[in-house]
Amino acid sequence: MFFFNIYYLRFFTSIISILCFFNILYSYYFNLYLNVQSYYYTLVISSIPLLSFFFKKMEIPRISIYEKIVAVVIGYFFLPIIISLPYFFSIYDITFLDAYFESISGFTSTGFTIFDNIKHLDESIILWRSSSQWIGGLYFLFSILLLIDIFDDNLKKTVTNFLSFNSSEIFKQSIKLFTFYSFLTIIIFLILNIFQIRTFNSFNLALTLISSGGFLPTNNLSLILNTDIKKNIFSLCMLFSFFSLFLFYNLFQYKQKGIKFVQEDVYLLFYLISVYIIFLVFADKSINFNELFLSISSSVSNIGISLENTTNNYSFIFLILIIIGGSFFSTSSGLRFMKIYSLLKFSLNEVKSHFKPRNVHLNKLPFSEKNMDILDFYKYFLTILVFIFTLIMLLSILTILNMSLEDAFKLSILTIMNTVNSSMTGLGDFNFAELPYLLKFSLIIFMIIGRVELLTILILTKKFFFKN
Repeated sequence: MFFFNIYYLRFFTSIISILCFFNILYSYYFNLYLNVQSYYYTLVISSIPLLSFFFKKMEIPRISIYEKIVAVVIGYFFLPIIISLPYFFSIYDITFLDAYFESISGFTSTGFTIFDNIKHLDESIILWRSSSQWIGGLYFLFSILLLIDIFDDNLKKTVTNFLSFNSSEIFKQSIKLFTFYSFLTIIIFLILNIFQIRTFNSFNLALTLISSGGFLPTNNLSLILNTDIKKNIFSLCMLFSFFSLFLFYNLFQYKQKGIKFVQEDVYLLFYLISVYIIFLVFADKSINFNELFLSISSSVSNIGISLENTTNNYSFIFLILIIIGGSFFSTSSGLRFMKIYSLLKFSLNEVKSHFKPRNVHLNKLPFSEKNMDILDFYKYFLTILVFIFTLIMLLSILTILNMSLEDAFKLSILTIMNTVNSSMTGLGDFNFAELPYLLKFSLIIFMIIGRVELLTILILTKKFFFKN
């Protein structure tokens, strides 16, 4: 188990080392010497796990799915410690708890920040914040890949045959995933850059959007998105973390594989269009369409960022969209659309069967020929219950620590769903730097719980309730 953890985590520490080296080069090239020393410290520490490459290769025993989940959780606590070092050793006099809070927020793609004025930060620190979200999104996808056996077979099919699920080919899978993730990041960067968004901002936003993160390279997004076309392009780019990571690959395979191959993305597309139409029909006509389009895209993809002047009249609806989430194999959080869809379909058919018992009501699982039975229903319903239970726990902690009920409710949802606070949810001016230590620590724990809950719940369900 120990050696498995080392082998699993050293891949990500090596990426952190590369990012440190890149930041050092960036700092020297643009004469940004204020925090360059902090990256040297981080580079040395992040390189320590790489020493295992020089040891004699040891045979790693077969690891159970329950040991794998432990490795994933350890990574969520350990890797942000390394990521926090540039903040801690910087010139900004940051406590280790604040530095760890910022790194956890970035690594879980949440986007809460202790920095109240991004404009005063060194560009290298801004780049480091965005990089922390990028590597966190990659880690989340790796976690799904590592724990793929805990998911239902119908959910497995959303990942396509781009990846093999043969445990002996885990290295090849990882390289494919890393390559495709990096490729999509470059695509987003080029799109933003083509539409005349500053290169530095385009690069940081690309790292943030692909990972469903909420860190911005500026205090005011409106300064970057100063035209309607930029707002709309930005809104479309956010959907990269809403649909399946392999959407574009699937589209190329459409003629050979058929509609089943992209079925989840088709469902998601109809869901997204329906949301847009409902807002267009019922929303206040005085609201700017481009800003509304951005807020919807931001909500469904669990990014959460919005323009500063965005109305919060629909904050409750945006929170619901955040809870629903996106594709199974995307960097977005949420309960996942296909789970909720399957659960609602089964529930409605059960109600219909009582009124029309002679009719046959099929409960087909998505991407599968088999019907959804009562055990599948219990698994999906249990996911909802765990979310509610976790929400109540965090809500209770926040209210006990003297936070207003409304703010506590919104912050609890955003924390568990790993979505940044913004004006569209009514928490745009929330100051995390001034929160008490106990509250910061609680948010750290629940940000991690929010990121791994959907993975662990299925394991626990399978282990304790569905052994057969």
